[in-house]
Amino acid sequence: MNYNCGKIAIIGGGSWATAIAKIVVSHAHHIGWYMRRDDRIEDFKRLGHNPAYLTSVHFNTDEIFFSSDINTITSAYDTLVFVTPSPYFKSHLRKLKNRLCDKFVITAIKGIVPDENLVCSEYFHQVFDVPYENLAVIGGPSHAEEVAMDRLSYLTIGCADIQKAEAFAEFIASDVIKTKTSTDVIGIEYSSVLKNVYAIASGICSGLKYGDNFQAVLTANAVQEMFRFLTAVHPIERSAYDSVYLGDLLVTSYSNFSRNRTFGTMIGKGYSVKSAQIEMEMIAEGYFGTKCMKEINRHMHVNMPILDAVYNILYEHISPQIEIKLLTDSFR
Repeated sequence: MNYNCGKIAIIGGGSWATAIAKIVVSHAHHIGWYMRRDDRIEDFKRLGHNPAYLTSVHFNTDEIFFSSDINTITSAYDTLVFVTPSPYFKSHLRKLKNRLCDKFVITAIKGIVPDENLVCSEYFHQVFDVPYENLAVIGGPSHAEEVAMDRLSYLTIGCADIQKAEAFAEFIASDVIKTKTSTDVIGIEYSSVLKNVYAIASGICSGLKYGDNFQAVLTANAVQEMFRFLTAVHPIERSAYDSVYLGDLLVTSYSNFSRNRTFGTMIGKGYSVKSAQIEMEMIAEGYFGTKCMKEINRHMHVNMPILDAVYNILYEHISPQIEIKLLTDSFR
């Protein structure tokens, strides 16, 4: 199947944006790339790599059209891959003056739109009138660092129009990027948010010196909790064992590359939220996702004790020792 969605652009300048650009440019040989800061763009052109993230990944910058004007990029390219951190998502889109309804919009953002409490595809649909058949999501266990090192990774492309999902999946596939497709856009997005929350929980327990036995029980309960929520919010047939759900949860909960687990570990060791954020110098999406999911679940009323525990620790300032002890008593 030929991928014929036109020219592709990356929206975002972080590590996952850089990893996706590496995947796409190897097939497209030309991409557009929106980055917010002109100084980063100039450094990128001079050095041949992103000056701030994944600096080992080198690009032929002749194959890239950079711009700090989101309107220039979104008007000139047909397929737009949004990879901005969710807390800054709306601030980028406030500058947008172009229509997106005729674009193929792909979100690789593993977070909720702040204040709106919507996953990104729903935000694009409701605010920018992008039809569901033009909205896609990239999910799966895929740390940017491992993609950068050409370690075997598996991505799932979700889209209501399965032919578009299959075309894009085939387009980015390679010896080191295996792909599959799904129509469960909403489920993939919510699971990618929740796995960050559960990775923070895993990190908190690690910081508190809970062992591998308990971590396994925590993760098993997290899978059940995730699927209770997914079934409530979007009740379709899906398998908990698919890599886009369980695999992403496992890698984010256990990997040393996981910034959410790292953030949680610091909290478990006694860091305040603010001091942990300052020391990390990178965004742990799960911190913001925890609050959004808690607010969403106030309307859904799903039994989510792990989400509640992480929220209480991060936002109600309840002692991690006390909150996790209460959580352990609820597990079987």
